[in-house]
Amino acid sequence: MARVALVTGGTRGIGAAISKALKAAGYSVAASYAGNDAAAEKFKAESGIPVYKWDVASFDACAAGVKQVEADLGPVDVLVNNAGITKDTAFHKMTLEQWNAVINTNLGSLFNMTRQVIEGMRARKFGRVISISSINGQKGQFGQVNYSAAKAGDIGFTKALALENAKGGITVNVICPGYINTEMVQAVPKDVLEKNVIPQIPVNRLGEPEEIARAVVFLAADDAGFITGSTLTVNGGQYHA
Repeated sequence: MARVALVTGGTRGIGAAISKALKAAGYSVAASYAGNDAAAEKFKAESGIPVYKWDVASFDACAAGVKQVEADLGPVDVLVNNAGITKDTAFHKMTLEQWNAVINTNLGSLFNMTRQVIEGMRARKFGRVISISSINGQKGQFGQVNYSAAKAGDIGFTKALALENAKGGITVNVICPGYINTEMVQAVPKDVLEKNVIPQIPVNRLGEPEEIARAVVFLAADDAGFITGSTLTVNGGQYHA
């Protein structure tokens, strides 16, 4: 039986690349998404990967969603916490809603999702929890106090959970991408990218979603069992924590 992998935010951008790469590596993959039905259906048609809709900021929705995935595919062996949002503004203008939305989706979701699968992983003595943080969780970013706080929290979550489960065949790792060529980055004006963003990246280009996906496949593998509690920085040399 193929190992089952569940990717949150798995139908667009980095998440879609992760879902496809895991499928290509032989996993039975499920991709969750929050709201873009058209993109999810297009992804499903192109990839053949089943998609599931729920809000990762809701514990109850995650419980029901994971239960459905496991009924359809089997117990989750690999969880990729990829879902994330931004609501950028300077902190002195930030609303409580902008703070809570980003914290709940980008950090709270790690509890909401991982809590659903960790007991099963412990019982089976195997599991991979891989979370996607960000370079801005390591170095901070103007206008992203909420996002940077949540993404830094993802790193702390990873380090502590790794210690708790290291003896049980479960690894817990986090990837911090730099600037990746996704819809979100493509929305930045071209002149801003060329003048302000890319010159900060020593390799002199944006990363590709597939480069993050390859890192996930590496960490998910059975033979990556000696790597846990690690932060894998994938940012073209832009920042080293």
